[in-house]
Amino acid sequence: MKERGKAGKNRNESSLYEFEKTTELIDTGIFKYIRHPLYSSLLFLTWGIFLKHPTIELLIVSLFSTLFLLMTAISDEKECVDYFGDKYLDYMKRSKMFIPYII
Repeated sequence: MKERGKAGKNRNESSLYEFEKTTELIDTGIFKYIRHPLYSSLLFLTWGIFLKHPTIELLIVSLFSTLFLLMTAISDEKECVDYFGDKYLDYMKRSKMFIPYII
């Protein structure tokens, strides 16, 4: 099978911040279990606030936050597949998006 992706090539796109110019796939530590630990923490924070003080307004904020974080994660994963290719696709099979062993 032909290897996909651009890994190993320079990532100097002007649209990226310095921390976004990752050239190595990290799949150890927390990343062994979930691909988006920052987004997971934001989801837990949002839903925790709602569960502490449930109101219709916070429910709407929690639902929209969940939707936007999911869309951001999907977009990020498309970019990672484009860059890392099959290596990232294999990583996706071994890990979950937000919550270990669940989703």
